[in-house]
Amino acid sequence: MRRIEAIIQPHKLSKVVTALHALTDFPGFTVFDAHGQGHGRGKGGVFAYDNKEGLLYHRRQVLVILCEEGSASSIVETITAAAHTGQPGDGLIAVTNVQTYVRIGNAEARS
Repeated sequence: MRRIEAIIQPHKLSKVVTALHALTDFPGFTVFDAHGQGHGRGKGGVFAYDNKEGLLYHRRQVLVILCEEGSASSIVETITAAAHTGQPGDGLIAVTNVQTYVRIGNAEARS
């Protein structure tokens, strides 16, 4: 089992979701709003800062997907293609192993 976490631009969410639903083995996802800063420092090499607001953060959407090992690469490729703009800040995708999960509705545990 794999956990895919994708941080994407908010305006790309509907395109990514549409592309994911076109996959035959797509298992579903969870999405939530996030705010953060990338590793870059912006123009002039300084942190984005506003005198009234303090540090400025970029809005992003985070998708979390649990899938079978064999589906992970096609899901990652689909997200990458749909979320790509060619500009800095397109996002990031992380894939990790899931050792165990439990379905809350029926207490089914799987490893």
